[in-house]
Amino acid sequence: MLIFLWAESEGGVIGYHGHLPWHLPADMHFFKTQTTGHTVIAGAKTFASFKRPLPNRQNVVVSHRPASAFPAGVTVLNSLTAVRQYAAEHAAEKLFVVGGATLFSGLAADVDQLYRTQIHATFPGDTVMPAIDYTQFERIGHQPGVRDERNPYDYEFDQFQRKGSTEAAGSSDAQ
Repeated sequence: MLIFLWAESEGGVIGYHGHLPWHLPADMHFFKTQTTGHTVIAGAKTFASFKRPLPNRQNVVVSHRPASAFPAGVTVLNSLTAVRQYAAEHAAEKLFVVGGATLFSGLAADVDQLYRTQIHATFPGDTVMPAIDYTQFERIGHQPGVRDERNPYDYEFDQFQRKGSTEAAGSSDAQ
């Protein structure tokens, strides 16, 4: 099952100079909780922003560079077609596509679920989330974030399931 997992601020900003333009520990915790024990699929720039393979996850990078350019244990796929084939071969698993914008755009027709963190603040950015046709999805989970001294912005977590999908929702969040 392909799942998009991302955070976006006002205007759909998802990145700035290869990094997140905000610091929101609750979102990082959400990311870690959702992806631990599963597969994360990232473009080469997104993977580079991690500084290392993410622990306790199968790390997949989409890149035209050879596998030898990445740390041992990282699976390298060279195209969107290869990602689709990998997803078909791992259909029973949760595969989290975590960026960047090119992967989100190229796999939009293939994604089964969306895990979106919306940050209600404005940040500078040079990368925006490609448009998603939300009429193709049903919201299956919503959780408002708690603004506090560590998380200084209003934010919320939403989960969506593609309409007509036979995958189990698996969400325990209140709507």
